Amino acid sequence: MSPRLRITAFCSILFPLVMAFLPYTTNAQSPNVILIMTDDQGWGQTGYYNHPILKTPNLDKMAENGLRFDRFYAGAPVCSPTRASVLTGRSCVRSGVPEHGYPLRRQEKVLSQALKAQGYATGHFGKWHLNGMRGPGAPIFKDDTHSPGAFGFDTWLTVTNFFDVNPVMSRNGEFEEFQGTSSDIIVEEALKFIETAVDGNRPFFTVIWDGSPHSPFVAMEEDVKGLEHLKPRSKNHYGELVAFDRSLGTLREKLRELQIAENTIVWFCSDNGGLPGMKPESVGGLRGNKGNLWEGGIRVPGIIEWEGKITPGITDFPATTMDIFPTIADILGLPKHTMLKPSDGISLKPLLENKGPGTRKKPIPFIFRGKAALVDNEYKLMVTSIEEQTFQLFNLEKDKKESTDISLAEPKKFKSMKKDFMRWYKSANRSIAGLDYPEKEVDKNEPESHYWKDNPKYQSFLEKYGKRPEYSGGFKK
Repeated sequence: MSPRLRITAFCSILFPLVMAFLPYTTNAQSPNVILIMTDDQGWGQTGYYNHPILKTPNLDKMAENGLRFDRFYAGAPVCSPTRASVLTGRSCVRSGVPEHGYPLRRQEKVLSQALKAQGYATGHFGKWHLNGMRGPGAPIFKDDTHSPGAFGFDTWLTVTNFFDVNPVMSRNGEFEEFQGTSSDIIVEEALKFIETAVDGNRPFFTVIWDGSPHSPFVAMEEDVKGLEHLKPRSKNHYGELVAFDRSLGTLREKLRELQIAENTIVWFCSDNGGLPGMKPESVGGLRGNKGNLWEGGIRVPGIIEWEGKITPGITDFPATTMDIFPTIADILGLPKHTMLKPSDGISLKPLLENKGPGTRKKPIPFIFRGKAALVDNEYKLMVTSIEEQTFQLFNLEKDKKESTDISLAEPKKFKSMKKDFMRWYKSANRSIAGLDYPEKEVDKNEPESHYWKDNPKYQSFLEKYGKRPEYSGGFKK
């Protein structure tokens, strides 16, 4: 055998062995990633939790075919902070988004940028709410310094906040009017993006953040059939969830038609707990609602589906939106410097591979409006006042409704969790001050939260569309 043939033969043996130990390569075989989020869907508002009114056949099928999380937590009890936690893998306060309508700091390292750097096509469709604009869902201008494009998305069709039927949206900064439900529109547009990526033999990262079932509650007539006996507010609220479920079915069917379902991770959750005053109620018997740190305000429906890769089942392992970035990074073998430290999430890859972990090693932290919480497996520490350092302790396994404070009954656990929280709080304050960044401070050019109604750029938009219900009546300061 000639030297050249010997080298060729050696390489033909060595190459597959080397590739077996390398992380995923950025080609069509790299797993695609789709993140789906509803807006204000409560933990109990799914068919698979036996909701007495709402039917969600497509969500139910996804739950049957994937891993259903019965204890999945939003990063916060309102929307913008949770969205920040998805993209960063960090608590919302670390990244400058303690409340709804605060801008995500440009100094953060985000999932979309990480995947774009790996050769992924990146697209965002639907609600954004990370550019500091408060109020109804207006389109985003092209020169917005905190648009999805500024955070690594090649393509974006979005609005600042909530939106319903016949929305006005921004496609990479150009305003467009659409007809139909927001759920159908953003899924159809996302699928066009996905098909282009598939045709170009590129892996894709697609974010689909729905505006439903957030107020103002507006549903199509076809989506409220069987709900006519409810009061208008509840009828339209649930009608919006019917529309979302239909769009989810369209998405899942198309993935199978394109023959990419086995190479696509689809992760669904809501952005915060359910709304109060819904009939039937929205949180499945939990305590609290959107806007507070009781389970009803932060526990949300969650499912991850990866056909042929994840064994279908149900888990009560406590997971959170802060785990999404670490999990995707672990699956893809991304470099450790991809995420900014400290991170508050963990990789769920062992759980997806049926290799454990049995218990969560890192507690899940929450902080909101002067209060906080720390979830450590079955235990939950409630910080009823950070300033006054008042605490309660609950066992969620025995006390789902958080009705009995066990701090006196379990003093050792109570003491250790208080210590853990204060240690985390000290770390969070360093992040808030900007000490995680190379500059060791927050960029002074970061905008503050403000209502776009008061922004001169939006005056022409408001003059044209201000008579629409969501724009004329949606500014409540």
